[in-house]
Amino acid sequence: MRSVFAFFIAFILFSNAKAQNEGNSIFYSDQIHEIQINFSQVSYWDSLVSYFATDKYMQADIVFDGNLISAAGVKFKGNSSYNNQSRKKSFKIDLNEFVAGQELNGLKKFNLNNGFKDPSFLREKIACDFYNEHGLNAPRCTFSKVYLNGIYWGLYNFIEEADTKQYLNAHFSYHDGNMFKGDPNGDLRYISNQASSYYPKYELHTNETINDWSDLVELITKINNSGGAFQDSIESIMNTETFIEQWCALNLFVNLDSYLGSGHNYFIYHDTNLDKFEWIGWDLNESFGSFRMNLSVNALKNLSLFFVPSPANSRPLINNMVVNNFYKQQLIDKACQWLQYDFSNAALDAKIDSIANRIRPHVYADTNKFYTNQNFDDNLSMDVTVNGGAVLFGLKSFIQERRNAVISEISSLGCITGITQNENKSEQFHVFPNPAKGFFSITGLESSIKYEIELYSSSGQKILHRNDFTGNDVIDCSEYSAGKYFILINNKSLSKISIID
Repeated sequence: MRSVFAFFIAFILFSNAKAQNEGNSIFYSDQIHEIQINFSQVSYWDSLVSYFATDKYMQADIVFDGNLISAAGVKFKGNSSYNNQSRKKSFKIDLNEFVAGQELNGLKKFNLNNGFKDPSFLREKIACDFYNEHGLNAPRCTFSKVYLNGIYWGLYNFIEEADTKQYLNAHFSYHDGNMFKGDPNGDLRYISNQASSYYPKYELHTNETINDWSDLVELITKINNSGGAFQDSIESIMNTETFIEQWCALNLFVNLDSYLGSGHNYFIYHDTNLDKFEWIGWDLNESFGSFRMNLSVNALKNLSLFFVPSPANSRPLINNMVVNNFYKQQLIDKACQWLQYDFSNAALDAKIDSIANRIRPHVYADTNKFYTNQNFDDNLSMDVTVNGGAVLFGLKSFIQERRNAVISEISSLGCITGITQNENKSEQFHVFPNPAKGFFSITGLESSIKYEIELYSSSGQKILHRNDFTGNDVIDCSEYSAGKYFILINNKSLSKISIID
């Protein structure tokens, strides 16, 4: 009997060559970028503080890696990351606020996050990369040294903006639908059938002039008021498969400053071509258990895969899913898949070390950072106690303890983690990049072995068949239509992990 390893991947393919590459030179580079922000105002800091209250941009010239962009919009951003005594605030940059048509490698907006609550500087980067490498909708992330009027202000996380036409065009088959942000408190609880009831809890980030919230009201109504028909109702309006993947990632990384906990920090986008809502992860900086919700250190590290905050009806989407056997099994299966290798020290430790080595000189030189150099080095591997007793989990130790806790919980529910953290990665397979941007490769394949691969459209049509695929090969998919595809890889050496979806 042949052994078949099959997995379902979402490819978003583009006919426009520019759209395929927007931001790639920024986010897929090992370079630590440099951003000079130059204000003409002498008292620019006071003005930034004043404008923060009214959510207003100030004008400044931006020099990015030596390239000048004049008259960009700059403002402070954040909640807890802003409301502290440090001078190192986070920024939002809009290159088109005052002059239309300005961009950096296709990017018109981006964020500079200050590393609040992160001695390692890596929480958001590792989480963003995990999401993107596994086909989850989330911003891309890299690093930049930031200078204000010639003074080094510190090392920042450079974060892609998600509520832009560029982002939607790069991730979805149609980019003119409604995009809502679940802020300040997008818990998805039903209030009424009147759109105005939801104005204080959500933000509409596209089509603001039309201001039609009827699709959000329909989604919330189906989540809350479908009774025994919940599964059929939610399937008709939401891509539940990709949401469950987002849910699983939030849980593994214990990011409770999200829908999973605080009830915000996400976007939902109505892809009207498919007539389904898609979930987009946002603000992943509290990953690795930094947002406590009054839970103990032990409770955070051992958070149940099926965690729902109290009261349960405060998060109706996950509460209704976790009591549904079909969706609960999907969550278990996805966690089991990622626990095989993806979420492990074997997969992530080397990446943590590599990035830390690249940013270390700039971390050390950052005199505005929130923690010490020793905190930075220690927190890569172990918990550190800061600010009078707050415990911030070490990245590597957290991955090990969290992985063990979830494996222990779901091992009796059919999850067999056949690959330990010390086993070879050669039997783990991933598509990169995912979503594909004109091409994709499959990592984890041996270069000396020829594999048989088949690519199928979501309708079941075979569109590619090769018998000679190796680990060095790349598949050009620039001519394929946007959508989702199946890949089958057939080889006897894959039988060991045939349990994975």
